Amino acid sequence: MKRVRCPKCENYITFDETKYTEGQSLVFQCPECNKQFGIRIGVSKLKNTQKEENKQMADSNASTEETPCGSIVVIENVFHYKQIIPLQMGDNVIGRHQKGNPINTAFETVDPSVDLNHCTINVSRDKQGRLKYILRDNNSNTGTFVENVEIPPRERRVIESGTLFTIGATSIILKGPDEED
Repeated sequence: MKRVRCPKCENYITFDETKYTEGQSLVFQCPECNKQFGIRIGVSKLKNTQKEENKQMADSNASTEETPCGSIVVIENVFHYKQIIPLQMGDNVIGRHQKGNPINTAFETVDPSVDLNHCTINVSRDKQGRLKYILRDNNSNTGTFVENVEIPPRERRVIESGTLFTIGATSIILKGPDEED
């Protein structure tokens, strides 16, 4: 099952993508606001836009290293909806996607227990040049948990590739740049 979001009210509509072929156009009518909108199967303007924005951001940060910094795998526990979001050097502010939310590592979710600005992973390099990941909670309403232990406010926790942490009812796995998704 796939989900599409209404561009007007941001309501999710689910449909079975296996019934359609790649490149086929579909028209939906939102049951909440009656807005009609179309999509093309297998083509995501949002992902292309995000890729372009990430490329522009990487080009503007040419002074920072251009090597991959890893990614987070977001698994929404209710629907088992998986998203892979690349990380960048510096602060990666993680939270729920909402139109106009300025954070740089937003993901789509219907989990109301995930804040818009929930936690941050800072990516840097140690003295030996290895990637270092530091997780902190951004004073969220439901907290950030690593191995079922809550990170207290203002505390920072060093995490490694493969670490599972939870925000709200959503699980996130940190993947290093060399790991397969």
